[in-house]
This record gives sequence, C-alpha cells and structure tokens, in this order.
Amino acid sequence: MRKTIALLVSVAFLLGTTGLAVAQTSTPAPAPAEKKADDKTMDKTMEKKPAKKAMSTEEKKAACLQKAGTDEAKKASCEKKYAAKGEKGTDKKGAMKEEEKKK
Repeated sequence: MRKTIALLVSVAFLLGTTGLAVAQTSTPAPAPAEKKADDKTMDKTMEKKPAKKAMSTEEKKAACLQKAGTDEAKKASCEKKYAAKGEKGTDKKGAMKEEEKKK
C-alpha cells in the first residue's frame, strides 16, 4: 500500500513540475507576413506626413490656461510657471545683448 501511495505522489509531482515548465516556455512568434506595396503607394504615404512643429512658450501657456478652466489656483500655477520661463529667456537674451554692446 505504501508503494502505491508513493507512486501516485511521485506521478503527481512529475506532472506538476512538467506542467509548470511547459507553461513558462514562450511560443515562437508567427512570421510577419510580407507586404507587397507598390512604389506609388509608398510615395503617397511619404508625402502626406507633415513636419512636426514645436510649441512656443506662449502656446504652451495658452494650452495650460485653457486646461485650467475656471480653477483660479491652476491658472495661477500656469502663470507662475510660464512667467518664470519667460524671465529666464529674457535674461539670457539681455545679457547677450549687453556683451555685444561692450565689444
């Protein structure tokens, strides 16, 4: 009787470890299908992509204020953030102009 129970326990252990090992293996990804596209369609898609434009600080400030809506605290935060950025930019430009005047 003990040998039968030991055999059943060992089979259960073997199946459990095999199941865990199979579950952890990854399946190979399917091969990507080759796309046959005409040169004309490729040219059209290349022409349609517009160039990305960077937002200026004024545009960012306007977007922030619009997003803030009627909340005065958020509006003040936007004003404070972009006022500090605006001052930094003018300080650099002003300092450069002064250095050019000295020369």
